[in-house]
Amino acid sequence: MSKIRIQEVQERAQLMDKLVELWEVSVRATHHFLSDTEVNQIKEYVPQAVGFYEHMGFQTYKRTDCDKEGNPYPLLYMKMMREICEK
Repeated sequence: MSKIRIQEVQERAQLMDKLVELWEVSVRATHHFLSDTEVNQIKEYVPQAVGFYEHMGFQTYKRTDCDKEGNPYPLLYMKMMREICEK
């Protein structure tokens, strides 16, 4: 029987980047009907994504109900509001 090893994440931002990359690769491999634009817009529908960016110091300054092509995909415009403190 194999043992499960649990480790505390030291570099959370780096881990999140890798997880988002894995998510995007998986979506692109399995959702061929989505365009590149649609894949990028789906990220708003992942609640953790918005929370993650807010935790990293970004704040939403604008929201639209449709994307630039007029599709019903809301867009969030975010900008860095504070510096990230490194430990």
